[in-house]
Amino acid sequence: MARKCAICERHAQSGGSISHAHNVTKRKFKINLQSVRVKIHGKVKKMLVCTKCIRSGKVNKA
Repeated sequence: MARKCAICERHAQSGGSISHAHNVTKRKFKINLQSVRVKIHGKVKKMLVCTKCIRSGKVNKA
């Protein structure tokens, strides 16, 4: 299962980490996913949802 939000499909993005000596290395910016019990069509289901969707009210918690 991919580490992405079940609602908005957001996932980790790549970028660069730069040290004080300007050494550049690749890194990943991972999103904050939470396992949430969600009510969909009258049924309760567990899914991974990002905190942005939880805060904006896109998810109805069970």
